[in-house]
Amino acid sequence: MLGIDVLEEGGFKQIAGKRVALLSHPAGVNRYGVSTIDVLRRAKNAKLVALFGPEHGIYGTARASENVADTIDRRTGLPVYSLHGKNRRPTPEQLKGIDALLIDLQDNGSRSYTFTTCMKYAMEACFQNNVEVIILDRPNPLGGRKVDGPILDKTLFSGVGQMPIPYVHGLTMGELARMAAGTPGWLDVSANIKGRLTVVPMRNWRRGMRWPETGLRYVPTSQYVPDFSACVGYAMTGLGCEIGGFRHGIGTQFPFRGLSHKARPVDPLLRDLNALKIPGLGFRKITLTAPNGSAKGDGIFVEVTDWESWRPTELSFHLMRLACVYNAQNPFAAASPVVARRFNIHTGSHWWWNTIVKEGASIDVNLFLRAWHRECQKFQHASRQFWLYN
Repeated sequence: MLGIDVLEEGGFKQIAGKRVALLSHPAGVNRYGVSTIDVLRRAKNAKLVALFGPEHGIYGTARASENVADTIDRRTGLPVYSLHGKNRRPTPEQLKGIDALLIDLQDNGSRSYTFTTCMKYAMEACFQNNVEVIILDRPNPLGGRKVDGPILDKTLFSGVGQMPIPYVHGLTMGELARMAAGTPGWLDVSANIKGRLTVVPMRNWRRGMRWPETGLRYVPTSQYVPDFSACVGYAMTGLGCEIGGFRHGIGTQFPFRGLSHKARPVDPLLRDLNALKIPGLGFRKITLTAPNGSAKGDGIFVEVTDWESWRPTELSFHLMRLACVYNAQNPFAAASPVVARRFNIHTGSHWWWNTIVKEGASIDVNLFLRAWHRECQKFQHASRQFWLYN
């Protein structure tokens, strides 16, 4: 049972007598696939008065990074305030007359997915304007035991990362909200402000559960993350396809799970990837065919063969080193300031950037993987006090 299911089963007691707003998107549904908007509208003891939308908007129709305007929802007649347009945070005017903001956002478990940042911005605005924040918790699709990759340098905070967490953080939205509110310095609010945070936890979710074990239907969280397979791939190849010529997907299929490189044919690339002997991963060639049987494209599909030994971000950093092998000039050293900034706010490590710019193909990837593993273990230990599930 998701947070919205638990809220409804309990008679909406956490919002009784309140005027509430909802920050959500198409994946904000109950366990039967009914929109949280509609569930809240049938709460007789509370009043839904406004909607807020993250990146892609409340109906998920806007493309990645596209600014979304405020509007009126034709279906409900409610005002829709965009938090991915002229504003990234709810304004005092938008929060006026609202007792509580409910947040029902489906994360994908990776730091650079913007919904965690959207939640943090909304929490800060609500705390500053004396509005309660109520998180309707949802599963981390990757489960709650995988913690991997570099912890975000604070100097690289941006719209794709606003907390010093590993790239794969292993927390639910509710747990992450608790950690942000409970760790001094994580929220940009005055020390004398005591924000009100309520988390409505799920029922029967366990840390070892990946999305398929929940029995829930996966609702696409964005255009390029249409299913659980892409969600896994996002953590695994997304960073490695930022600079250097690697591309994810094969045609329009297998987003984040298919791989190719603009300067390396598929067969030798397959040999190179297999030679890495990355634990928990396998690679196989896929050729797409047209209805008449002719080939229309090929690439390599990345398979997770052993979930326990799989380290989600490891492949991406090997791809970055291979990109230096395949390009005559180090593509990281050649990157423009704009491209370098975009890469770094996603990856999150000045140490990695400065080293690969200097060393290129000779970089020791395993040195970084070992150091990040130690940091992730410390992070996971620190996060345990905020866990809601075992």
